Amino acid sequence: MRVIVLGAGLLGVTSAYFLSQLGHDVTVIDRQGAPGAETSFANGGQISVSHAEPWANPSAPLKVLQWLGQEDAPLLFRLRADMRQWLWGLAFLRNCTPARTRHNIEQIVSLGTYSRSVLQQLRAATGLQYDQRTQGILHFYTNAKEFDGALEPAEQMRALGCERQVISADEAVRIEPALAHIRPQLAGATFTAEDESGDANQFTRVLAALCETAGVQFRLGHHITALREAGGRIDHVEVTTPEGRFERVQGDAFVLAMGSFSPLLTQPLGIRLPIYPAKGYSVTMPVKDAARAHQVSLTDDEFKLVFSRYTSAQGDRLRIAGTAELNGYDRHLNQVRCDAIVRRVEQLFPGAGDASQAQFWTGLRPATPSNVPLIGKTKLANLFLNTGHGTLGWTHACGSGQALADIVSGRVPQVDFDFQGLERSGRPAALLPSRTTA
Repeated sequence: MRVIVLGAGLLGVTSAYFLSQLGHDVTVIDRQGAPGAETSFANGGQISVSHAEPWANPSAPLKVLQWLGQEDAPLLFRLRADMRQWLWGLAFLRNCTPARTRHNIEQIVSLGTYSRSVLQQLRAATGLQYDQRTQGILHFYTNAKEFDGALEPAEQMRALGCERQVISADEAVRIEPALAHIRPQLAGATFTAEDESGDANQFTRVLAALCETAGVQFRLGHHITALREAGGRIDHVEVTTPEGRFERVQGDAFVLAMGSFSPLLTQPLGIRLPIYPAKGYSVTMPVKDAARAHQVSLTDDEFKLVFSRYTSAQGDRLRIAGTAELNGYDRHLNQVRCDAIVRRVEQLFPGAGDASQAQFWTGLRPATPSNVPLIGKTKLANLFLNTGHGTLGWTHACGSGQALADIVSGRVPQVDFDFQGLERSGRPAALLPSRTTA
């Protein structure tokens, strides 16, 4: 089939790669001039199956109330006259029950474990290099209440096959000596040895080059303006070329992988996707003192920050990313939030990075209320989804791309996940695409 992939970020490029591997004629369309230039550009870098507890959990409502109006809050609802934001927020609250949290963790871990395995197989087969590190991910806690609250989710993850082990503060310092500076503040930690980290943007660009070698066409700089339906199918996608010309692009199947912008294209078709943009921040800075800088990828759960380190021809760099701001499609850099990240880095690892050369970035993560992404079929026979991955787009990218390629090809994916419009193990289809779901 001729498959048109809409979006050249991590999810679009991995979809294109695996579709091509299954013999399809693939074209990727994106408004940016290069692959991975938006949400995939400067994320936290973690392949983190262990980061499976969703934002929507029993402790979240009280925290969100406490953080309202706090400019440097880890999760900030900037309330606005936006019905989509309010509907998303109500669905978020519905997902904060213990039962829904457990179900959502199950989905996130299942897809994450599969995706990490697919990434490892892809790396072994192609020799892809993207500043990857396979030293595991360490979650550390400087708040005893936060640590106690992490124990039950960690136990559930272990039961699901994600070996997130609870360890002492001393063991955390042994694994990552850079934490010695804050040893008196550490309440405890968890460690997942199988997790990884790496530069998602570099991965996307290198994989896109492999796609082109395999015959995938990239139409970059093309603004996607509409999907047009005829007879219960997508007939064509309307785009504006870099020269400003209007064009119609036709195909046999269409894959929507446009992150936070996906709902804007599907709403005119009567498909309302429960996705809302969550603006995330990252800081990248050169390593100033290698002895003080962390080697292992870290997660600071209390402050909702992740830490990765990239060592390549581009230099030795620290990448710190996190926080979330629900404020529509605004991508303005809030200096208060940027400064809060730098301040936390200096508290934890004083002198490790050169803050005077810090580069700040913000991107819109496509968040669902449950943190479970939307992958699979829609009510239109040839329109497929690979979107809504929130903070876990890099973690879930390869598994999502492989599973999506299987679904487009009429095959059942190997992973047990609630795919949209696909019956698995006697369960009903996960999504009725003509209405909003949680």
